[in-house]
Amino acid sequence: MGETIPIAVPRKGRPLESVLDRLANRLDVPELADDVTSILRHEKALTKGTIDADETDIYHRLAEYSTVDDPTAPEFTLLRDDRAGKPRRIVFDSVTIPLTDVEGAPDDTEIQLVGREEPFRALRTHEFALGFDSADLVLEEVVELRPEPLQRMADVNARINPSDTDVQVVTGLADTVYHTLLATPEVVPAAGSLDRDFLAEYEGPLCIEPRYERLVQAVLGTRTLDGVEFRYPEAGREEEAEIADAGLGVYLTVTGSTARDHGLLLGERLFPSETVLLENTVETTDTINFVRSVVNGSDLETELAVEP
Repeated sequence: MGETIPIAVPRKGRPLESVLDRLANRLDVPELADDVTSILRHEKALTKGTIDADETDIYHRLAEYSTVDDPTAPEFTLLRDDRAGKPRRIVFDSVTIPLTDVEGAPDDTEIQLVGREEPFRALRTHEFALGFDSADLVLEEVVELRPEPLQRMADVNARINPSDTDVQVVTGLADTVYHTLLATPEVVPAAGSLDRDFLAEYEGPLCIEPRYERLVQAVLGTRTLDGVEFRYPEAGREEEAEIADAGLGVYLTVTGSTARDHGLLLGERLFPSETVLLENTVETTDTINFVRSVVNGSDLETELAVEP
């Protein structure tokens, strides 16, 4: 009898899509990635109201998506969304993928992706040995705050206290967006640069999402933030608009076009945000190590590689 290795993954969003794309490339299951992604994007659009709902109710759609007769088909479940009114939303639940065609795989080994709201915390409580989650959550939860800034993902594991967690970062999946320093032209000196050195001399408000407060402290270092007052966006307003009002802020950017639309200058990319592969180091076995190597691989062009 083979072994099933469960892997905790996000239930929706860009991190889950990145995991599915990675497995599509490594395990040759492009249909799985396409099917799950298209369903979840459709359901997200329904939840946000950007497309009109048809007459099929959510329970019928859920039954249609989840094919219980096929053990390797993906399953979905219902979740209360955090949008106004707390609408129910269809999200990913699980799927089993045999490793039959993977060279060197132990006989009858398979992996099971299991949806979790917070995969990192599921690894921390030893429910899983492997999982994927946002690198941000690691910084927000367990990385020690120090006066010195955190400038490389390779330093993250060194700042995780083993008494806090047995979870370590293995690598990133290269779905990179950046926590970027943004400011209005009035705040930045004409001959100056919008970077960490500027922040070290700056005193005043800094607009950030509340959930990123600890991350920003870790990335910039507590010494740099002397004299800085955190300000948080109002609910329902664009973060870039709030940063424009405050004069200075940190927010996730891809192209920065929305920030420019609000008259903001793009400064230093303070830290890359990626989906990361995580492992609980005390739960590993030979089979888990094999699965880890299959998912990782040297083909990842990531800024977050942390292995020696």
